[in-house]
Amino acid sequence: MTDLTPLFLGQSAEPLYIAGPCSAESREQLLTSARGVKRAGVEILRAGIWKPRTKPGSFEGIGDRALEWLAEAKREYDLRIITEIATPQHLDLALKAGVDGVWIGARTTTNPFATQQIADALRGVDTAVIVKNPVIPDVDLWIGAIERIYNSGVRRLAAVHRGFGTHQTTPYRNAPHWSVPIELHRRLPNLPILSDPSHIGGRRDLVAQLAQQALDLGFSGLMIECHPNPNEALSDAQQQITPESLKELIAQLQLRRSTNEGDLLSDYRLHIDSIDSRIIELLAERMDIAREIGSFKRKHGMAVVQHDRYNKLLVAAEAKAESMSIRKEFIHQIFSAIHEESVRQQLDLETETKA
Repeated sequence: MTDLTPLFLGQSAEPLYIAGPCSAESREQLLTSARGVKRAGVEILRAGIWKPRTKPGSFEGIGDRALEWLAEAKREYDLRIITEIATPQHLDLALKAGVDGVWIGARTTTNPFATQQIADALRGVDTAVIVKNPVIPDVDLWIGAIERIYNSGVRRLAAVHRGFGTHQTTPYRNAPHWSVPIELHRRLPNLPILSDPSHIGGRRDLVAQLAQQALDLGFSGLMIECHPNPNEALSDAQQQITPESLKELIAQLQLRRSTNEGDLLSDYRLHIDSIDSRIIELLAERMDIAREIGSFKRKHGMAVVQHDRYNKLLVAAEAKAESMSIRKEFIHQIFSAIHEESVRQQLDLETETKA
C-alpha cells in the first residue's frame, strides 16, 4: 500500500485527533459537542448515527435524521465530520449528507461478507475510510478487511485500534493487545494507525494514560469520545470525557520522537514494550486469582502453601519452557518469584482478616 494519500484533504502533520460523542442524541447535544471539540483544537468531529448494540433494547442511535445535525455542525464550526457505517445503505446516506469520512466498526470488520459489501459500494468513491480492528485479536482478519477496502480503490485509508474482547479480567473494557496493531504496522508500514483509548479503557479515568501510551508506541493519532454531559449520555457514558477534559488531555500529551520509516529496530522495541505491558497485566490477573484462592483456603481451613500443587506446576512449566528453547533454570526462577508473591498475597489476606 505505497500509494496511500492523506486521510483528509489538507490534513496537517500527525498526530491526527478525532473526537466527539459516542452517539448523536439530539441537535443541541451534537452542536454543543461540536463547539467543544473545535475549542479543544480538534478539526474532525465523530458521532455515531446508527449504533450496533450488544443487546436489543439499548439505545441504537437516532438514525438518518441525525445526519442533518452532523452536516449543520460541519457548516457552523468548520469541522470535518465522520460517522460509522455498517451497510451500503448507511454509506449512501452518509455521503449524500456530506460526510468527509466513515469508519467501519469492529463487529463489521469481523464479518468479511459485510466488509465486502461496503467495499463494493465504495468503488469510485473518494472519501476517507477508517477500519477498526475486529472484535478478536486476529491481525490477518484486520488486514483482510483493510485490503478489501483498498482493493475497491480507496486510497484515503487508515486503521483504528480499539482493543479486543476478552473473557479475562483486565482493567480495560477491551484488552489492548498492543502487539496486534504493532504487527499490523510491521506488515503495512504505510498505513496510518489511530488508537481509540475510549473503547479500550471503557472508563474516562483511563483515557489519558492510554492515549499517551498509544503515542509512545508510535500511533498516528487518536479517536476520543467526548460529550458535554458524559454521565447523561445514552450510550457508553462511563468512557466519555468532557470537551474541557479533551482540551486538557491534548495539551498534556507528550509527542514521541519520530523514527525513520522502516526502522526495524524501533519496531522490535515497540513490540517488546507491548509484550512487557501484557506480562504485567497477566501477572495482575494471576494475583487476583491467587487472592480468590486464598479466600477459599481460609474459608475451608486449608494451608496456604500446597507443596504438591506447586511442584507439579513447576515441573510442567520447566518442561514447556524446554520445548520452546527456553532454559528451565530461567523459568524456575521466574515461577519461584511468582509463587512467592502469590503466597505473600494470600498471607496478607490472613493478616487482614485477623485484624
